[in-house]
Amino acid sequence: MRVDAVRGERVLIDGAFVPATVTFRRGTIESIQPLDAEVSGYVLVAPESAYVVPGIVDTHVHVNEPGRTEWEGFGSATEAAALGGATTLIDMPLNSIPPTTTVAGLEVKRAATRDQLMVDVGFWGGAVPGNLPDLEPLWEAGVFGFKCFLSPSGVDEFPPLDGEEFLAALREIARFDGLMIVHAEDGPTLAAAPAMPTRSYRDFVRSRPDDAEVVAIRRVIEGARETGARVHILHLSSARALDLIADARAEGLRLTVETCPHYLCFAAETIPPAAPQFKCCPPIRDTGNREELWRALADGVIDTIVSDHSPATAEEKLRGDGDLQQAWGGVSGLQVGFSVIAHEARRRGIRLQRVCEWMSSNTADLVGLTSKGRIAVGADADIALYDAGVGFRIEATRLAHRNPISAYDGLHFGGRITKTIVRGNAVDIERVDHAFGRTLVREQAASHA
Repeated sequence: MRVDAVRGERVLIDGAFVPATVTFRRGTIESIQPLDAEVSGYVLVAPESAYVVPGIVDTHVHVNEPGRTEWEGFGSATEAAALGGATTLIDMPLNSIPPTTTVAGLEVKRAATRDQLMVDVGFWGGAVPGNLPDLEPLWEAGVFGFKCFLSPSGVDEFPPLDGEEFLAALREIARFDGLMIVHAEDGPTLAAAPAMPTRSYRDFVRSRPDDAEVVAIRRVIEGARETGARVHILHLSSARALDLIADARAEGLRLTVETCPHYLCFAAETIPPAAPQFKCCPPIRDTGNREELWRALADGVIDTIVSDHSPATAEEKLRGDGDLQQAWGGVSGLQVGFSVIAHEARRRGIRLQRVCEWMSSNTADLVGLTSKGRIAVGADADIALYDAGVGFRIEATRLAHRNPISAYDGLHFGGRITKTIVRGNAVDIERVDHAFGRTLVREQAASHA
């Protein structure tokens, strides 16, 4: 359903919640007017307990289609996103077959989205051994940057870069001022850690130690210093790397960092045994580590919060009958991430404005989407209503992502997303419509097309 305006007592404008009426025209925000302004067309009025916030921009999602569509697909992933307030996703280049490591692979991925998208979707490229000549063509074709691993990725078709390959890729990406995003766990450190079969989450954490992240992040920082490349640390889990990161940023290196809701909500010592829905790499660590991540967000050392939605089939997730070393690693939280973080932030006295920075404006800025992640004249009419007066219990079987497995299953939260608008189109949970979304290219690439 087309919406012509949204009216609310608490609309996030320029970092503050104010009474306002926001009008739309042709999918963009046309004006921001007083609450009682007379406007034509259909006006969506937010409940008194609701906050009108910019649509979430989730820059770390594994959609997996094509090739592993039984794990997740564009239809199910974008429906989950829309129901959770996300209006823009950037899809990771691996777990699909082919991976997005060539322009041909990118075109296969784009073709797979046809008639499936409820939200807007862009794509990361991949940096793997042997595809150095493919990086600039992918950049020119509109990817938002390049993902690499410094340890095995878990799928054979997306191998990690060794030290020389990583530096060569950084030099190439720096040459055209691209962005390298890094799964920062060090392969040799992981290989030396104990990885015995176990049903204990704490034992699993010992097999992915803090040092694996610290060593890898040190290598990323050294590479950024040597090449001048822009670099981004994916899914930071270890607070022991925060001092390294803060020092690198103080030095002036072009380094940004993300973390994820599961690292900010859960703690390793409370995870029950044989619970593969919590397995992810790097792992969820202890309570003290979690609170240090929250402090780093408040201090601006960590820039963004993203879902790292990485689902799999029940067969893959439950492989090993409780042995966490055998189960597929990845947390499915695309639909609930914003509500989870808003709840956890409120418990810590953190304002909702900061959550919107971490999950909307900062993520949009990371990938250069100036028309996303903010409620401003000229921006896309991407809006979500977060109602602090509506609590909910998460049930994995009722979430929209393809396989009903989630670490958040059974948890209760106060406040939830109750409405999402994608470029002026209100998502109707009773009548799923996959005509809203479009594929995105990097804005600079689009301007030169």
